[in-house]
Amino acid sequence: MNTSTFKKLGAGITLSLLTSTLLHATNGDHLISVGAKARGMGGVGIAMSHGAESTLNNPALITAVEGTEISFGGTVFMPDIQTQLNANPNALPPQGQLTSDADMNMIPEVSLAHKINENVYVGIGMWGTAGMGTDYSQGAGIANTLPQGKFNNFDMVTNLQLMQFAVPLAYKTNGFSIAIAPILQYGNLDINYVMPTGMANPMTASFGAGLAQDFGFGFSAGVTYDFSNGLVLGAVYKSSIDMEYTNQLSTATAPFGITLPDGDHLEQPAEFGVGIAYTMDQHTFAFDYKQIQWSSAKGYKDFGWEDQDVYAFGYQYTQDNWALRLGYNYAKSAVVETQNPAINMFNLLGFPATEEQHYTVGGSYAFNEQFSVDIAYVYAPTATETFDVSALGLGLDSVTTDHREDSLSFQLTYKF
Repeated sequence: MNTSTFKKLGAGITLSLLTSTLLHATNGDHLISVGAKARGMGGVGIAMSHGAESTLNNPALITAVEGTEISFGGTVFMPDIQTQLNANPNALPPQGQLTSDADMNMIPEVSLAHKINENVYVGIGMWGTAGMGTDYSQGAGIANTLPQGKFNNFDMVTNLQLMQFAVPLAYKTNGFSIAIAPILQYGNLDINYVMPTGMANPMTASFGAGLAQDFGFGFSAGVTYDFSNGLVLGAVYKSSIDMEYTNQLSTATAPFGITLPDGDHLEQPAEFGVGIAYTMDQHTFAFDYKQIQWSSAKGYKDFGWEDQDVYAFGYQYTQDNWALRLGYNYAKSAVVETQNPAINMFNLLGFPATEEQHYTVGGSYAFNEQFSVDIAYVYAPTATETFDVSALGLGLDSVTTDHREDSLSFQLTYKF
């Protein structure tokens, strides 16, 4: 294998390792929404208040609480990822389809909102916004013992965890509400992989820098207007949050002499959105549009990520002490086929963030005026992508990834 091929392959592995840690978070590395109520309605939450749960979706909507409200719970993610390296039969033996063992993850959420007086509201919240990874180890180091021409998905084991903390402050006058929420984000990133036989010195074939951690700061700002006839309009902006995982990415790229333009930075992108909600008797219809600006975020732009337009539709029916919710969320994948075959290969191998459609259902039951339970189920059908990698000269024609998701959210809400 010549030096040029080594460099291409190294660049591809770097890209995949960085991005693969973000897997399973649906709209790129973002959840379609936090909180069981919003998730049950396709992720809508820019113009429709979900009480304390709204502190991250649109902080201006906490002005709907009547006293003090707290919600806590979490989401169980159950992704199913299968990847096939499609070999040229004249060059390599069949590679076989592998399934990622990172197939269950727990994402926590706690929100609180309090009405200080008729005009001023304050809140606090903590949410897991991503906490996934891929695991193709299936035998710890097996890739280095495989015969020439077998890859075993490089035994990749990757993990990124992101947690956001926010303290929204909102002001309301008549039907107009405005809010700002400073955000503190904690993240950790861990990357490990093994080079197959013949592609690296067996004594230095395993690469990883251990766990890297960082804190970043940003903010969210939102406005809403309630026309008092059932119609509510809303808008929200969330700033980018830069993170630097010291030595993590540089260590992963060092064996190949590669320097990434953004170094060890991985910036959560800025996003903005607008929403509309209309309530008529027991029926509420809501629609959100938002754009996630991946193409200008450090790290992601190096991988050719495209901005995402996210469309969310939600419906809620209320009756006495219970509610039923339905929803649909669509966003074209930010990960696209590029002119670089190494990026194509490892974006699909390590980062099949290709889900585009999400169907949701949820509900609430109030045991009394203070205490209620909320649940939501989100289903993302199988998304299949095949990217061409023949120009790498590795004996592979293409890479195919099948990606589907199930998730269940559970939440308890208490008002006092």
